[in-house]
Amino acid sequence: MCHTCRRRPIGRAFVLRLFSAVAVLAASQVAPMAQEASGDAAPGGELSGYNVRVVVTATKGESPAREVASSVDVITREQIEQRQQTSVLELLRTVPALDVVRSGGPGRQTSVFMRGANPEHTLVLIDGIPTGDAMSTAGAYDFGYLGTDNIDRIEILRGPQSTLYGSNAIGGVINVITKKGKGRPNGFFSLEGGAYETFREEGGVNGGNRWVNYSLGFSRQDSDGFSEASEKYGATEADGFGNTSVSGRLGITPSGRADLAVTFRRTDATADMDGGSDDPNNILKTQQHFFRVAGKFALVENLWDASLGFSLGDTSRMYRNDTDEAHPASSDLSHYAGRTYQIDWQNDFRLHRNNTLTFGIDTRQEIGSSDYHSVSAWGPYDSVFPEESTRTTGYYLQDQVKLWDAWFTTVGFRLEDHSKFGTEPTYHVASAYVIDKTGTKLKMSFGTGFKAPSLYQIYSEYGYEALEPEKSTGWDAGFEQVLARGKVIAGASYFSNSFDNLIDFDYATYAYMNIARARSRGLEASATVTPADGVTLRANYTYTDAENIDTGLDLLRRARHKFGVNVNYGFMENAELNLDLRYDGKRPDTDYATYARTDLDGYVNVNLAGAYKLSGQVKLFGRVENLFDRDYEEVSGYGSPGVSAYGGVRISF
Repeated sequence: MCHTCRRRPIGRAFVLRLFSAVAVLAASQVAPMAQEASGDAAPGGELSGYNVRVVVTATKGESPAREVASSVDVITREQIEQRQQTSVLELLRTVPALDVVRSGGPGRQTSVFMRGANPEHTLVLIDGIPTGDAMSTAGAYDFGYLGTDNIDRIEILRGPQSTLYGSNAIGGVINVITKKGKGRPNGFFSLEGGAYETFREEGGVNGGNRWVNYSLGFSRQDSDGFSEASEKYGATEADGFGNTSVSGRLGITPSGRADLAVTFRRTDATADMDGGSDDPNNILKTQQHFFRVAGKFALVENLWDASLGFSLGDTSRMYRNDTDEAHPASSDLSHYAGRTYQIDWQNDFRLHRNNTLTFGIDTRQEIGSSDYHSVSAWGPYDSVFPEESTRTTGYYLQDQVKLWDAWFTTVGFRLEDHSKFGTEPTYHVASAYVIDKTGTKLKMSFGTGFKAPSLYQIYSEYGYEALEPEKSTGWDAGFEQVLARGKVIAGASYFSNSFDNLIDFDYATYAYMNIARARSRGLEASATVTPADGVTLRANYTYTDAENIDTGLDLLRRARHKFGVNVNYGFMENAELNLDLRYDGKRPDTDYATYARTDLDGYVNVNLAGAYKLSGQVKLFGRVENLFDRDYEEVSGYGSPGVSAYGGVRISF
């Protein structure tokens, strides 16, 4: 392997900019040294935080983590800053039961498999906005462009969740939540540079009072990158990536009984691509727009709360491959446009201090179109996907019951009406029992889910309008345990899921058909240990057995074994080190060259990050990814980064 083409030195321009920024700001500092405030939320599943930490995804309302029976993990802002990850996909790699797979470098197609389910079976929300690409093959969300800028926390809810969230949540939900400003106006700006001539600028401001709150963040990343096609197949051309993201939140509280909020996120990205081998003219341009306006109202004090919201998700993709030396007589141009509109209305009735009844209605419309133009030796070819749409409307009812402040049960039912496939019922039940005296929490959940076929699967030239929705049934059971006066927190869960009517491409009919059934089962285990002040160790292990029931073969790109260890060490009141080790075991895939099934080798990836505060306003940081320069593939035929170093400065004001 050519390691020279895998490493690129930090650019001279960045070094000069970085040095100038540090020198100017350090000279102006007169404020005393002060530590940044850490996040107020404990990691997901940790009982030590259940008295103060809340999660919102499990019940569509603020629920103390102590009372939640579903399997939920929370990635906090504090953890994001400790690990210095700039993309959400890198954070998700550390979560139990998630397999994150990227086809090459930054900006490339990135899929998340939750508990063995397909990527399109996980509903991804940003501040409650459905983000799935309505014109992708199966309607899944691509994590390749989502940065960590302006993100407060990420909640990962595992297991079928269609009762509250409708279609696309048969495997689980990932909810990305934006910062809510508070206190006096404050902000930051950071510069970062490193391997593959990568530069990243990021900034943000936020603040708020009892009447109004706001947050605004932006980021810009440019990278020469490395070859998307794996170097072992002879590819050497670097495939670059550029991404600009802007996001914000504005909240208004005109009275104690009303709360209004507007959130948005815009992404503009350009990525060079390879069609299996070096291709200098092959590019993908992507634009994403997400917008939501919502209001919460206390209609009857201490009895009836209501919320009403409108969401818009818009994804546009343009693929262009002009002629070059590799294909002098052919070129391609295609465009895909997908939009999703959603209106949701929810009512929470506190019938008793130990009983909350929730009733809600949501309606979602997906609209999509595409066009494809190519020129080759055979002549021109045009294909147009005219605008098509589908609508789903769901009605759901949920009851939360608390007994003796120890037994917490949630029961839910949903009836979903699809404009093309009729009605579909789903249900969910979850129960937890907490023994405070021993620091023990026992939990279980059981539920069903469904996913409607995508626009592409129905209306494209390969579509089939008589498709049936995919369905799932899943359950899990486990425990969480506090030991050593909260210094050790451990937990484990067993899960089992079955999937019916799975949609796949049928080569016999040359169309998408309901031709598959699958199941997944496994074990998740995690532990958090605080052996001394300033030291936190987190570890997790997942065993997943996912197979196609009809063929008996393991499902592709799911690792049977994976584990991770993260150690964070804060010392000298102004310094911090973070070590992250991740093992992904052997997993099946389709061989790039022969199209036959193959096994990708397991690998260990180690990242090291560190930060040092020069003052209360200036912090230097740096990290090394793939510390031991492991050579691996997440997708057969696609490259991965070698050892990569990055460094920068963060200036707060």
